[in-house]
Amino acid sequence: MIAIKLAIKNLIGAGLRTILNVFILSVAFVVIIMQNGLIQGWNKQARHDAEKWEYARGQYRQLSYDPYDVFTLEEAHAAIPSELMEARNSGDVAPILITQATIYPEGRLKSVLLKGIDPGQKTLSLPTDKLAGPPEAIPAILGSRMAMSIKANVGDYLMVRWRDANGTFDATEVYIADIFSTTVPSMDLAQIWIPISNLQSMMGLEDEATLIAVKDDNLAGMELPDWKFMSLDELLTPMDEMIKGKSVGNAILSAILLALALLAIFDTQVLSIFRRQKEIGTFIAMGMTRRQVISIFTVEGTMHAISALVMGAIWGTPLLIWFKKTGMPMPEGVDQMGLPVTESIIPAYSIGLVMISVCVVTITTAIVSYMPARKIARMNPNDAIRGKIQ
Repeated sequence: MIAIKLAIKNLIGAGLRTILNVFILSVAFVVIIMQNGLIQGWNKQARHDAEKWEYARGQYRQLSYDPYDVFTLEEAHAAIPSELMEARNSGDVAPILITQATIYPEGRLKSVLLKGIDPGQKTLSLPTDKLAGPPEAIPAILGSRMAMSIKANVGDYLMVRWRDANGTFDATEVYIADIFSTTVPSMDLAQIWIPISNLQSMMGLEDEATLIAVKDDNLAGMELPDWKFMSLDELLTPMDEMIKGKSVGNAILSAILLALALLAIFDTQVLSIFRRQKEIGTFIAMGMTRRQVISIFTVEGTMHAISALVMGAIWGTPLLIWFKKTGMPMPEGVDQMGLPVTESIIPAYSIGLVMISVCVVTITTAIVSYMPARKIARMNPNDAIRGKIQ
């Protein structure tokens, strides 16, 4: 209690110096929470959108299929398992057939992936109900990025050329029934979606698919010939690794910011010890142990952190609440990274995030305050009273 009382008295006596140190430390505290909240918010939003638009609760993939190698598409197809037919009829699984194709927008040539999907599926958020187009044309839907790149609009016709299972080239026109917007670039860029029945007929692959998205966890993980099941966690691993990389960079930036704030605390403690040599020597001469004197300065430095937490809560809480409502706008083109990114990232704060930040700031401040105070342990009381430290 003596150490706390003396620490509070000394902090009040320091006046403006204490206010500046506390404010700088509170800025570091609030910014650390804000940065980590952005990373958590991005991770939460990306995982949610990837599940909603692309992966559902997992996928059965044909054994030859490699999403990073288009040359595997020629062999990457197999008959849709009978075990999933009932779920398919109810829309709880979404078989997808994929092949390479070429389109000719405005006389230009562009390679795309032609994907077939059930118009009545309820597994993914794709607006596949728009695929019920006019019977005289094959309906197609495009993502907004794809439509922008080829300057296509709803109602346009697009020439598509593909090669069937026998290696024969063929071509037809598709009718653009809808253009959808999604935060998941992998469901948009260089892709055209048509009814799977049309693509199966075009390819000569009746009732076959390349992958099957599953909505119901009860249908996941079955051992099916020619198919391999991949859970949602497995599918999201590349995304998690990329976000971890961003988290490392964020941690480095937070460490630099906190180090700058702690440097001010360290300098303050060193100056305080230098200017209060006689006071320290008097404390020791009056019977205080060196450990008790060290504790006074350590508590005094730690009080900076406690005061910073209070100040940060006062001005930082309204700022963080406002930031959570508005989010951080993302620049154009950031979705080209391949990660699901909305127009603005909404930060996600949690009790755990705040408590970790509080502990980090408090503990590091206590350590930085203790380091210069160690010199007191080697102090001779007589020299200290005369204003000289050995």
